[in-house]
Amino acid sequence: MNWVYNPWPWYVSGPLITLVMFLLLMIGKRFGMSSNLRTMCTLCGAGKTSDFFRFDWKTQRWNLIVVLGVIIGGFIANTFLSKDSAVDLNPAMIIDLRSKGFESAGNAYMPDILFSNDVFTSPKNLLLLILGGLLVGFGARYAGGCTSGHAISGLGNLQLPSLIAVIGFFIGGLLMIHFIFPLIF
Repeated sequence: MNWVYNPWPWYVSGPLITLVMFLLLMIGKRFGMSSNLRTMCTLCGAGKTSDFFRFDWKTQRWNLIVVLGVIIGGFIANTFLSKDSAVDLNPAMIIDLRSKGFESAGNAYMPDILFSNDVFTSPKNLLLLILGGLLVGFGARYAGGCTSGHAISGLGNLQLPSLIAVIGFFIGGLLMIHFIFPLIF
């Protein structure tokens, strides 16, 4: 069972992702997770107030099943197939993160400072999460998809807008981690 518990190497997971993308391309489907939010809003009646949500959501039923599978698969993987939730980080990175207040760096996958229930008692952390969520949501809508959607689906379909978006994501990520992140933490 160790092959299930341990992370899969790139030479296994990469071709599997490629196979899924190829099969979707062959049957005429376009994969994207962030587009499911539009579908769910349409299901809830958002089309009554905005033209953006007026479309045939039934053509996206298959993608909603993918979301359900991701949720169920994530629960199963986290609950039953995870032996160790620590990330193997460089010791220098652990020291740097701990100096910024991330005490669980190197011991947990998700930092307690952002993902524990204590985040709701800290106005600073709560504001950061709300602001981050709004920026990610706006960015995914403005860019026509999320980072992984553009990087996997868009580049896989050889779309120039996805290439431009991915380059922008990398530049933004580098600017964030080197200039803004140290100011916040």
